[in-house]
Amino acid sequence: MGRASLRLLISGIVQGVGFRPFVYRVALLSGVAGYVRNLGGSEVEIRVEGSWGQLRAFLRLFAEKLPPPARIEDLEIIVERWEGIRGFRILPSSREARRRSMIPPDFAVCRDCLSEVLNPHDRRYRYPFNSCAYCGPRFSMMYTVPYDRENTAMRDFPLCTGCEREYRDPWNERRFHAQGISCPKCGPRVWLETIDGEVVETRDPIREAARIIDEGGIVAVKGIGGFHIAALASDDDVVLELRKRKKRPTKPFALMALDSDAAEKLVYLDREARRVLESPEAPILLLPRREDAPVSKYVAPGLDTLGVMIAYSPLHYLLLSETRDKFLIMTSGNVHGKPMCTSIECVREKLKGIVDYVLNHNRVIVNRVDDSVARFTAGRLVLIRRGRGYAPTWIRLGFRLPREVVAFGAELQNAGAVAFEDKVVLTQYIGDTDDYDTLMELEKYLKWFVEQYSIDVSKAVLVADLHPRYNSRRLAEEWASRTGAELILVQHHHAHVASVIAERRMKPGVRRVGIAIDGVGYGLDGSIWGGEVIVTDLASFERVGHLEPQPLPGGDRATEYPARIAIAILTKLMGVDEAVEMAVKLGLVRGLPYGESEARVAAIQAARGNAPLSSSMGRILDAFAALLGVCYHRGYEGEPAIRLEAYGRRGKLLDDVFAPIRGNMVDTTRLFKMVLEALMEGVDRRSLAYTVMWRLGEALAELALRALNNAEDGENVYMAGGAAVNDVIARAVEARLSEEGVKLVLPRKVPAGDGGIALGQVAVAASMLGTS
Repeated sequence: MGRASLRLLISGIVQGVGFRPFVYRVALLSGVAGYVRNLGGSEVEIRVEGSWGQLRAFLRLFAEKLPPPARIEDLEIIVERWEGIRGFRILPSSREARRRSMIPPDFAVCRDCLSEVLNPHDRRYRYPFNSCAYCGPRFSMMYTVPYDRENTAMRDFPLCTGCEREYRDPWNERRFHAQGISCPKCGPRVWLETIDGEVVETRDPIREAARIIDEGGIVAVKGIGGFHIAALASDDDVVLELRKRKKRPTKPFALMALDSDAAEKLVYLDREARRVLESPEAPILLLPRREDAPVSKYVAPGLDTLGVMIAYSPLHYLLLSETRDKFLIMTSGNVHGKPMCTSIECVREKLKGIVDYVLNHNRVIVNRVDDSVARFTAGRLVLIRRGRGYAPTWIRLGFRLPREVVAFGAELQNAGAVAFEDKVVLTQYIGDTDDYDTLMELEKYLKWFVEQYSIDVSKAVLVADLHPRYNSRRLAEEWASRTGAELILVQHHHAHVASVIAERRMKPGVRRVGIAIDGVGYGLDGSIWGGEVIVTDLASFERVGHLEPQPLPGGDRATEYPARIAIAILTKLMGVDEAVEMAVKLGLVRGLPYGESEARVAAIQAARGNAPLSSSMGRILDAFAALLGVCYHRGYEGEPAIRLEAYGRRGKLLDDVFAPIRGNMVDTTRLFKMVLEALMEGVDRRSLAYTVMWRLGEALAELALRALNNAEDGENVYMAGGAAVNDVIARAVEARLSEEGVKLVLPRKVPAGDGGIALGQVAVAASMLGTS
């Protein structure tokens, strides 16, 4: 029988998922000789020698028994010269990088590990850091690649005899060569301390923390990617106190439930929602709130949904299991606008006055990773924030990049990216870079990914948003000045649409139609865009339709107090004096700090043309939210529009209210007039809210259908932007498109909002340079 030698080079998620141990077992079962080792680009190299029958058996078992978290992106098999290798070994990792591979994300605790934690007869009983080859932290504790224990925060915890024995046992599938394993004897430990650092003497710190929370205390909990703030979600006084301390008047708090059964007491779960909650990614999922949910109304004021996740680490599970409710507020441990704390020093400095105690542990959080947030829009799962569980897995393009790229993303909800070959690696969610500390976080993680993927910045292309005052753009300009790298600026809404096209692995050079709807983006004409229909071949775009630009009296103040926008539109309809009278009659003046006098100032600014104009979907939704009395103040990004969606969800579509189209523009002034007249006639406000959102989506879809005549892809319309997750708008767009046999394409792998901008920036810049 003939014999042969093969070398396999494999990239994908193949480090940190029990891949080398799996290969070792398959090699023993098939009888081949050789070795397996990690390489420095996060890839794996395998060398196997044996008879052709043994090699075929190896390849068959390799395909059949792949570890659940592993993902193979590329597999290259090379026939090598026979060397007569004896036995099969796992070799030490090499710093050599032959091809780049994915850095593994953090995985939620698996059922087997959780069963051990809950088994009184297991040596890991009640151990809060239990993990195995298939679950637990990865990216959050990595200093560098390759994923070996000495390159992670677990290097501080040498294996005890028992763990060493499991680590060396090839038939211990979950722990053989699993880099992150530990036990109570050798692993991290947890303790409880006051905010001032005084250790609380107790036999069970987790149980004591749960008792404090049940009595109304507020506790910082050190998790996997950062600190959470934990508190009762069922007690109005506790929730209001947390809001007061955190200076967070209305933004909803995330909840963590013990498991999906506990979550089902709070929200309505179908099979798909349960699957997402229990997945290895375990995001926060926005779901319809049960009418009888035992949750304070102050957790998510004005909303009909709750953001719920389930305990994704043994520590969180043990804490929740000891609480009376089996669910808690579990919100990010940060000061408003600042990055989430990852160190006890940050907690003591930033969270003093917010939390009473700290449930701490001694494993270093190397990389900050916020919880991911997702929701269902038009029946599809869409990401709002891409963090733990998803980042930093890469996204494959449908073309190869001519040069490596570093993308700096947008300003709000930022994520940056590095890109090479046909791959884009987005950073985890960074935050709003109008804050200096957050901007420095963006630079820190861009530098980290540049180093891990060996990108020469001086030879790369840098990409940033077109907006001249974005801090993310200024950072890109500083990098370009320092390194001599080329800098390309990409228009915001072009990047939004390009992100959806790119994630579907579409090639450039084909004209496609997109809809971009959000709060703000710098237009090519210097005005504020945000309700756009464009045709793009990725390298360039043409604006072919948009919402009517409306005045924003006072600029940023109008975004904070949307009654100013409503008054500006009233002024267009009836003049200054009547607009102010109507604002008083409708109660709009209640939404302004200076009442009627501020209303008059806003009206005069609008009448004189002394106000910036915006075609933004977000701003017109804000205006309707104020007109209908739903929301008068934006306490967090998108609040009026988000509350309008919740308010109108149970409304009905009204035939007599529609959004006219004039040329290539949706006439939002006439729509506003129709809603105003219906409101004065006593028409149901919820139905008016629903109808406004539906008609705006329907009108944009109509403009998109017209634009398909000038596009080469006539089967799809690609939609993104922060407002693209609005379920009513998305369903309206889809309904109108489907009448003509056209599909609506929404983002799946990146956020529809600004967290997906960096992907679009990469695709546009690469297309401008020429791709292969």
